[in-house]
Amino acid sequence: MDHRIDSEYRNIPFSPPDITDAEIEEVISSLKSGWITTGPKTKQFEQKIAEYVGTRKAVCLSSATAAMELTLRILGIGPGDEVITTPYTYTASASVIHHTGAKIVLVDVSPDSYEMDYDKLAEAINERTKAVIPVDIAGRMCDYDAIYEAVNSKKGCFRPNNDIQEQFGRVIVLADAAHAFGAERKGKKCGLAADFTCFSFHAVKNLTTAEGGSVVWRNDIGLDDEWLYSQYMLMSLHGQSKDALTKTQKGAWEYDIVYPAYKCNMTDVLAGIGLAQLSRYESIMRRRHEIIEMYDNMLLPTGISSLKHKGEEFISSGHLYLARIPGIGEQERNTIIAEMAEAGVACNVHYKPLPMMTAYRNLGFDIKDYPNAYKQYENEITLPLHTLLSDEDAEYVCGKLLAIIKK
Repeated sequence: MDHRIDSEYRNIPFSPPDITDAEIEEVISSLKSGWITTGPKTKQFEQKIAEYVGTRKAVCLSSATAAMELTLRILGIGPGDEVITTPYTYTASASVIHHTGAKIVLVDVSPDSYEMDYDKLAEAINERTKAVIPVDIAGRMCDYDAIYEAVNSKKGCFRPNNDIQEQFGRVIVLADAAHAFGAERKGKKCGLAADFTCFSFHAVKNLTTAEGGSVVWRNDIGLDDEWLYSQYMLMSLHGQSKDALTKTQKGAWEYDIVYPAYKCNMTDVLAGIGLAQLSRYESIMRRRHEIIEMYDNMLLPTGISSLKHKGEEFISSGHLYLARIPGIGEQERNTIIAEMAEAGVACNVHYKPLPMMTAYRNLGFDIKDYPNAYKQYENEITLPLHTLLSDEDAEYVCGKLLAIIKK
């Protein structure tokens, strides 16, 4: 088809960044200031994130992946330990476990759910289990009450390896909230439910810094905030005892390398983008929920189902619109996505379960052991959801999807 003569044809990308003059001005001010790496804007962004979430501290890093891995390492998790996560996620939720040398344990999702089966979670916990990584998929927080119930039911078999693990006295809950910045459940903002919560600010996320992430931790579990913050600083900057900002003070050139660590700090150029995005964030989330409501109104009456983004006790960040087409399989779903692309609509799938990926098959995982995850995946289509979509774009997306399914 020649799209130039199709008057209805629209080109709708999947998830472009929403960048305004405010973000551009922040970047320019960073470039002009002389501070382009980690400096005052990064520290300011950390403070603003902590204020927004309601924690005393936040740490900004190069990605949510870095935030999760450094957290596991600071907790002393490594070879001989096990960490549980879900097969229905992006690789980062599990690869960070592998990086530490711990064993990845995958617990299938519940039937007709994107969330881990919490009864099976309790069954999977043993004396080697040190942490669980639940995934707040599409920006909707998991049922943390059920997670803590599962974790506390197996408190008796927890074997701490160090002081911080002993302080918890149970399996530690580390949320992969890459999608969920700004979400709420039962009156708690995302970041206040899990023991540690990691956010992503990647280019496709609601709030972007181009690349980046952060980690926060609860205020009510007795952790030493200053000590923890300093551990993240050390571990994210080669184990160096002073950051670049501190070293610029008169005569303060000398530093120590406390241990050979990693390099995953956030820069001021990127933090500047984040500061501007955060100042607009409430309106960004509002618009996302408007589009979700339009999609729901047009699609749900036809029998298509989608992940609920709002209920009496929760509201998501509105990150992804996960639609499931009844009565189709993997091949038909892929055909629909290809035909949507022909119509100018970029769609996606969230997610192909980890046991279907070469890396995880090579680690011994088999999708046959995760039937619920496969059922969620085989008929799932993720529709474009972003703040550059107009109402007419949303109508076009739904119209094309319904026409293709009908055909």
